Amino acid sequence: MMAEPRTSSIEGKLSEEFAVPSHVDEVKEKMAAFARHHAEAGRKVVLITSGGTKVPLESRTVRFLDNFSSGRRGASSAEYFLDSGYAVIFLHRHRSLYPYVRMFLTVNMLDVLQFRGAEGAAANSGDVVINQQLLPNIAKVLKRYNEVKDGTLLLPIEFNTLSEYLHLLKAAAQALSSIGSKAMFYLAAAVSDFYIPASEMPEHKIQSSNGPLQLSMKMVPKILSPLVKDWAPQAFVTSFKLETDSSILIDKARRALDTYRHQAVVANVLDSRRGYVVVVTPETQAELILTDEDVKNEVEIEDRIVSNLTSAHTKFITQQEG
Repeated sequence: MMAEPRTSSIEGKLSEEFAVPSHVDEVKEKMAAFARHHAEAGRKVVLITSGGTKVPLESRTVRFLDNFSSGRRGASSAEYFLDSGYAVIFLHRHRSLYPYVRMFLTVNMLDVLQFRGAEGAAANSGDVVINQQLLPNIAKVLKRYNEVKDGTLLLPIEFNTLSEYLHLLKAAAQALSSIGSKAMFYLAAAVSDFYIPASEMPEHKIQSSNGPLQLSMKMVPKILSPLVKDWAPQAFVTSFKLETDSSILIDKARRALDTYRHQAVVANVLDSRRGYVVVVTPETQAELILTDEDVKNEVEIEDRIVSNLTSAHTKFITQQEG
């Protein structure tokens, strides 16, 4: 079994080595008010993290390290949680995929817009309308998005850098702690494993004239430990484990559960992540698979993941309240 990280040392690193966003207290209060409002209305609240994290190499950043995450899993999962009756706090990377909008990002919007001029008017004047043949289901998606917006069921919070992500996740956990077991954490963001502390970063752009670049980076503290133990100890917490070697996947997922004592790990392999995952809990192991017929009918694996986890969350709440 892996040694359990010391929570106090992790929090110390977070406060000392990662710059605190100036708006973190304002965002924390907004998230707390959102959670309280929906919990009082009888809803469960899920905090979804989505997208990758940027690691700057300079204080006045020109160069940075990034990872490949587009935020697809987080954005699609948000829609399925909303359909399941949850209110959603969507902590997402700036310019990553966004719920509902994600379906149309491969389309050039100027190609689907056209003028509808008055009779005899020039073809390049008049009202602008959408060619719905080029945006299938746009009316249905827009209707659902407006329902979500009108119900204030989705609270988007943006991050960009690793520092912003870590501090905003801590603020979110503390904000949701007030609703206890009604809170779920769905930690789908691809978080960087390495970073350069703010105190060790050069202020200005690194000059190529100085020759080859050699970097010494520290390991990012495992924030899952204080989240589970201290910040939101009554919440249902789901982490994600992505590997390229399927032979070590389940063992890594179970080691994570043993180490951090949270409720579930969604384990997946890079090459098959869109059609096959395993939801691992301390007691169970559920394989979720899309068949060829599912793919033909445009079923998404996130639909199956969310269905599995919402059922587990309901059981968890019953156990906690019992």
